[in-house]
Amino acid sequence: MTINIENEYGDGEMPLPAQFLSRDEYEDIAVRVIMQALEQEGCPYEAEVNLTLTDDDGIRRINGEMRSLDKSTDVLSFPMVDFDAPGDFSMLEAMEAEEDFETFADDVFNPDSGELMIGDIVISVDHCLKQAEEYGHSLRREYAFLIAHSMLHLMGYDHMHDEEAAEMERRQEEILGALGYYR
Repeated sequence: MTINIENEYGDGEMPLPAQFLSRDEYEDIAVRVIMQALEQEGCPYEAEVNLTLTDDDGIRRINGEMRSLDKSTDVLSFPMVDFDAPGDFSMLEAMEAEEDFETFADDVFNPDSGELMIGDIVISVDHCLKQAEEYGHSLRREYAFLIAHSMLHLMGYDHMHDEEAAEMERRQEEILGALGYYR
């Protein structure tokens, strides 16, 4: 398992705000939530996930470049795998037997480590701090929630329709509950 965590807050020029988590805390929470999400969804592969912490300006810039939306948000998810069904890794396993798997594998498996590249998560520390206060729960819980939410997006879940939103919310709460993060 490889989890790359980058601090690009203030373009990496500024330290994270004092009221945010310490480096040890935010790294520990990220690793635990990502591992719990992968385990819960039954990921049969060693995986690689990239997590970037930024500010509202940084996430606004990324949102504009990648989604043509000129606004900040709390979290962005950029999946590397196009799942046939949410959380269904069987399509990857089935593809391993196909002749053109090598071409496909280069796109989703890291050639150096062999790990499945699940995708990238970008979190606005500014939004995380605001939302923890607004929703009246701990900063640790909000940060863990944003990672759990994004991990489900990386594994093909969405919340465009009521049924999808309910399923995604249920799975988020299972991930967070297993780690002791409650509202």
